[in-house]
Amino acid sequence: MSHALLSPSGASRWLACTPSARLEETFASTTNSAAEEGTLAHALSELYLRSHLKLISTVNFKAELRRLKANALYNSEMDGYCVDYVDFITEKLNELKSPSIFIEEKIDLTAYVPDGFGTADCVMIADHILDLNDLKYGKGVLVEAHENKQMMLYALGALKKFSLLYEIGLVRMTIYQPRLGNYSSYEIEAEELILWGDTYVKPKAQMAYNGEGEYCAGGHCKFCKAKTTCKALADYNMELAKYVFEDPNKLTDEDISAILEKAADFKTWLANIQEYALAEATLRQKKWPGFKLVAGRSNCVYANPTAIMETLQKTKLDKSLYLTEPKLLGIGALEKNIGKSEVDKLVGSYIIKPAGAATLVPEWDKRPELNSSESAALAFENIQI
Repeated sequence: MSHALLSPSGASRWLACTPSARLEETFASTTNSAAEEGTLAHALSELYLRSHLKLISTVNFKAELRRLKANALYNSEMDGYCVDYVDFITEKLNELKSPSIFIEEKIDLTAYVPDGFGTADCVMIADHILDLNDLKYGKGVLVEAHENKQMMLYALGALKKFSLLYEIGLVRMTIYQPRLGNYSSYEIEAEELILWGDTYVKPKAQMAYNGEGEYCAGGHCKFCKAKTTCKALADYNMELAKYVFEDPNKLTDEDISAILEKAADFKTWLANIQEYALAEATLRQKKWPGFKLVAGRSNCVYANPTAIMETLQKTKLDKSLYLTEPKLLGIGALEKNIGKSEVDKLVGSYIIKPAGAATLVPEWDKRPELNSSESAALAFENIQI
């Protein structure tokens, strides 16, 4: 599969740090099981959706389903989440009046981005609304729709493609992340989005394509291939070092906000540096000044549990000393083994989701502020009198 140099998925990065796209070209492309799992989940979701909308014959559907299920990464949990995605799209279709729907729609972005292209998971058009939907199967990072650059680029391309056939005034972008229970939407007027594309995206994209501009570090560096060796990112993160020995009680409100804004990225950057240094020392025998490679601490593990069990059973030891009674698996394990939708149907009424621990987030986050009337209403909505 070919990938655009200025891919929509990396837009938050190359729009903010224009030289990064060409710099990343010098690093080898890699993949991992999470990415491959996401690709499989998208293919399965597309198949189920096409079948639900009767856009594929039963024979072809069954043949393709057998092929996808033969993948080693397939499991019943994935199947359940893909069915949930179809239900989600169906609900949105029912909300709109006789919408046109486009699945895995190829999007041409060359009007704004040199050689730019991408694929939108699901596009619906009705009632003067362009409704884009994106399935995020990963669970490592929660993805928000608010000013999401990937979604905004898809929307620009879709507007360019469909504006001659449809009168579109509003653009709605929704991210559906089932494994994190994340449903996030963002709306913008079509004219405002086009203005953003013309005045901001076009010049930035051309600079990025040419490899021009200055390196600019920030939260967008998370998935950059060059993050472990980038001097700009190192300088950005080391700005926090000036606070290391400061008494938190003596910091100003602005100092605290600045630290909170960078704290998560700083911790991630430190972990990335450690991972990179270890890989270089292990795989390439790199010698880091002042450090050496040693065997880490480890715990004992059973080499042959069956033999241990048989040996202990031949003794006079009480079984309670080495056996435990069967117990109910965790919710995650149940959903993986049985399927999320089946678990919901069978025992969903017995499963609760307690309120999460308090956490600080940006003001645009969709969750209600604690101590507000909205959060109070949520807290009492499940209490029956």
